[in-house]
Amino acid sequence: MKVSLPASPAVGTASPRVIIGVSLKMYFGYERTLEYCREVAGIASAHPAVQNGDIELFVLPTLPALPEAARILGSTGAAAGAQDIFWEDDGAFTGEVGGKTVAELGGRYAEVGHAERRRIFGEDDRIIGLKTAAAYRNGLTPVLCVGELQQGSVEEAVTRCSAEIDAALNRAQSLGPAARTIVAYEPQWAIGAPEPATPAYISAVITGLDAHLRSLPGQADSRVIYGGSAGPGLITQLDSAVAGLFLGRFAHDPKALKTILDEAAARLAAKQVAA
Repeated sequence: MKVSLPASPAVGTASPRVIIGVSLKMYFGYERTLEYCREVAGIASAHPAVQNGDIELFVLPTLPALPEAARILGSTGAAAGAQDIFWEDDGAFTGEVGGKTVAELGGRYAEVGHAERRRIFGEDDRIIGLKTAAAYRNGLTPVLCVGELQQGSVEEAVTRCSAEIDAALNRAQSLGPAARTIVAYEPQWAIGAPEPATPAYISAVITGLDAHLRSLPGQADSRVIYGGSAGPGLITQLDSAVAGLFLGRFAHDPKALKTILDEAAARLAAKQVAA
């Protein structure tokens, strides 16, 4: 099926204008996680674009570190969240953690549908939709990950990822009201690769996904960011339809994250001059 790529809707004036998220996955232990968050807090508190709301910055640590990470980051204009949540808020679900608890711990975001969760734990569209609904009803912003398995055409990627977005949001909205969503476009073939997808490919796919997402009921304020071996130097090469980056190992060095924040701020400044 061939998909036409509509122009992305005009970006409104409401902040934030760039979204930068970092997942620490399971790379850091408890103390190293808090050390990282303290370094990021120092960067965020001194960064004009974070302080004035132009950049929305969040970190997703391992769950045991979430309360302290949220405390450290919360006073700096940044925030923390969870890398996963269960689809129920409470009950006899041994080992799981619900969105209600994540919110009580100070989390403001919940990642759902990452490729590793799909591949390793067998999560399908139904489960991802239930988890998205759990994020909505607990006041968490879902970071909904989508991405094609193998590299193909832009049209094929937009078709596949739009279907994943629809499957998750339709299920979630059948259970309660929708809210703002951050969609992280992460082509599975680029996760863990030496290089990300090309800037032209990323920009073209996200232009299509951004237009599709924001045309859906309740999603006018939602945006699409890119993940998948993203790091310094990438955001300056991307179209403005790409609202930001979802970072992994290339931002686990706080100095690299600061570089990316500076690049995001420079992109905003260049856009203002052009306007």
